[in-house]
Amino acid sequence: MVTLYTISAPSGAGKTTLVNALIETTDNIKVSISHTTRQPRQGEKNGENYHFVTKDEFMEMLENNLFLEQAQVFDNHYGTSQQWLKEQLNAGIDVILEIDWQGAEKIRRLKPDTVNIFILPPSRAVLEQRLHDRGKDSEEVIAKRLRGAVEEMRHCVEYDYIVINDDLDQALKDLQSIIQSQRLRQVVQAAKLEGLLKELLN
Repeated sequence: MVTLYTISAPSGAGKTTLVNALIETTDNIKVSISHTTRQPRQGEKNGENYHFVTKDEFMEMLENNLFLEQAQVFDNHYGTSQQWLKEQLNAGIDVILEIDWQGAEKIRRLKPDTVNIFILPPSRAVLEQRLHDRGKDSEEVIAKRLRGAVEEMRHCVEYDYIVINDDLDQALKDLQSIIQSQRLRQVVQAAKLEGLLKELLN
C-alpha cells in the first residue's frame, strides 16, 4: 500500500534541500516533477527539477485535463501530471508532491488519505536571511517573497505534520520518521506480513 505526500513550505525554508536529502536516503519514494511556466534558475535542468513549458503549452495541458492539480504562484503556473502520478502509485512507489498550500488543499479534497507535511523556518529573521543568501533576487523580489511566505505559513495548521528546518540533519530525521511511521501502519503491515500473520495466528 503506497502513500501520497504533499510537502509545502514558504520560499526560503529549505524544502527542496530537505526533500532531495530524503529521496537520497529513503527507498521506494519519488518526487513528482511539476510542469511550470517559470524560467529555470541557475543549475536547474528540464525534466529533472521541473518540466519547463510555455504559458501556451501549460494552458493547452490544462484544457485537456492533464493535471491532477494546478496553481498560480506569483506570476507563474505549476501543475502535477495525473498520468505520471498514477503510474508511480500503481508501481508501488510512494510519491511526494512539492506544492504550495493551494495545491495541497486541492489534493486533500481529491485524495483524502494524502499525508500532508509543512516545513517551517526556525524564525522570521532566519527566513529573511536565507532569501538574501541565495543572491538570486532583487530586494523588491525578496520583499514580495517574504509577503508570500507569511501568507503561506498561515496555512500550516491545515497539515498533518509540521517540521522545523533549523538543523538540516534533525529536520531530515523528522521527515524520515514520518515516512517510516506511515509504512508501519497496521493496514500497510497487514498486507505485507500476510504470511507471517497466518503462521503466528494458526
